[in-house]
Amino acid sequence: MAASFNLTEDERIALLQIIQQSLGIQRHIDLFMWLHGEFQQFISHEILIAAWGDFSRGHIHFDITSGLPGVRTGRIEGSGMNAFMRKLFTGWTQFNCKSYLLETSDGFKVEGEEGDTCPPSRALREMRSAIIHGIKDERGRHDCLYIIFSRSGFPSPNRDRMMMEILAPYLDTALRRIQHLPEQRSHLEPLLKLVPEPVETYSAGLSMRELEIMDWVRKGKTNQEIGMILNISVFTVKNHLQRVFKKLDVLNRAQAVARISPRAGERV
Repeated sequence: MAASFNLTEDERIALLQIIQQSLGIQRHIDLFMWLHGEFQQFISHEILIAAWGDFSRGHIHFDITSGLPGVRTGRIEGSGMNAFMRKLFTGWTQFNCKSYLLETSDGFKVEGEEGDTCPPSRALREMRSAIIHGIKDERGRHDCLYIIFSRSGFPSPNRDRMMMEILAPYLDTALRRIQHLPEQRSHLEPLLKLVPEPVETYSAGLSMRELEIMDWVRKGKTNQEIGMILNISVFTVKNHLQRVFKKLDVLNRAQAVARISPRAGERV
């Protein structure tokens, strides 16, 4: 398979390493590091959008992985992105479910009001090329679509398209192992595990987001890791923690964890 690309020995080794690394992905930070590591050697890009669900009915979920400021899953707004993904999915099916390339000189435009305010939509206007590939789910009926966007274009479009088809199954498998982000599911589910009694009784006035951040702090995550997991900036994490310290009347993370843990019982 690799020989058809005329890969060098070093490139073949790197490709096998990428595949092997994909098997260890369990968190969003793992996915980010994987996509921005040796993966870039084969398909250089700025943004990856994963979309899955029932495209025929428009019931679609999104996951964005990007190093660009503000381009996060939680920043997607409105129905314009939904319609945009459905259009790309239709194009993929018309290409007999093969990867295909889109190029534009004036960027990708997400129609709708959110196109002017949604950071991911604004970032897509700066992209000039996209490779689209998907995976049909004949059993669960939750098809998946993967789109990688490049600001400068793909130097070897045909090679990159074929490489996308090779790596997409590993990308798909990795994403299926990662838990949904808070924006993709109810906030109450993880909080019920954290706080066995009503939130008003044991939260010490902490918001749901603050409780969520403290749960990750308790698990030993750094501010940067928490930011990647929750798709917020490190600065935002720090601000939340400062408010938590003030509400709990503590000076540091260890004291905050000690203050909250007894309240949440053995589950924390």
